[in-house]
Amino acid sequence: MLDRKVIGDLLDEKFKELGISKPKDIPRGILVETFCKFVEDDYYEWIKDNFQTFFDHGNPDWDWIKARIKCYSKE
Repeated sequence: MLDRKVIGDLLDEKFKELGISKPKDIPRGILVETFCKFVEDDYYEWIKDNFQTFFDHGNPDWDWIKARIKCYSKE
């Protein structure tokens, strides 16, 4: 779940950078919540796609996974 305060601050910053003004009839909190839900829905789909790739569509290559573990463990 996204941090709504952080996302609100990000939207404020990006709107300022781009010169975008939020319509007065859209409450800021509703806009932030709607944007967060939009991103979270997309994020969930992205995670599912990456799960399929990482675990080779149900046929995991454990040697490759062990190599990824080793690689990321060094960081």
